[in-house]
Amino acid sequence: MIEFGDPAFFDRYAADYDQGTIPDPAPAVDFLADLVPDGGRVLELAVGTGRVALPLAARGIAVEGIEGSPAMAERLRAKPGGDAVPTTIGDMAEVAVTGPFRLAYLVFNTLFNLVTQQRQIDCFRNVASVLEPGGLFVVECFIQDVTEFDRNQRVATRALTEDSVRMEYQLHDPVAQTVTYQRVRLGAEGTTLSPIRLRYCWPSELDLMARLAGMRLRERYDHWDRRPFTAASRRHVSVYERT
Repeated sequence: MIEFGDPAFFDRYAADYDQGTIPDPAPAVDFLADLVPDGGRVLELAVGTGRVALPLAARGIAVEGIEGSPAMAERLRAKPGGDAVPTTIGDMAEVAVTGPFRLAYLVFNTLFNLVTQQRQIDCFRNVASVLEPGGLFVVECFIQDVTEFDRNQRVATRALTEDSVRMEYQLHDPVAQTVTYQRVRLGAEGTTLSPIRLRYCWPSELDLMARLAGMRLRERYDHWDRRPFTAASRRHVSVYERT
């Protein structure tokens, strides 16, 4: 049985990933393209099915990927333009690719799929090892609202019809900073379970991981449109620079 944190864990979601609620990639693509106006190699960690990498590559940017799920990578290769994004199957905490890269990025909270602090530190260090001097690492993450839990638990109904219900159960471990999710769908066709575990980080913790890896925070925004990051922000886009 593949456990939480295993790079191949997301094989189980590959077939339906592009049918899920996926944010519009255009703002992220615009933001990232602005960081490499004169070209240079770009690396996406956890490239998935290519929702960001493919439109970046379509702009003439040399994008490469690393992906832990062979099934996700297969979906990427099957898409128009997928052959233009060379993808290495491997653990993004070990970044089994050859640099240097001008830019690396990790979007859509995917850093939190590494479910221990040490694995997240390893990810920062290994990204730094393949960045050129002055290269950039962009990370998009949510900020966990711990007040939403009641005795470290939370149950929410996501959808309800006459013949089906979708619910989400969450267990919070405040010591490990993990949230274990079980998304349950009950309907005429039976029961479907979609588990996942995330280890959230505070922005200050990510800044320290970057410093340990030889990088520094260059800028931070609330979102891809560069709106200011404030105490009320529930997410952030952080840009780290290899020193």
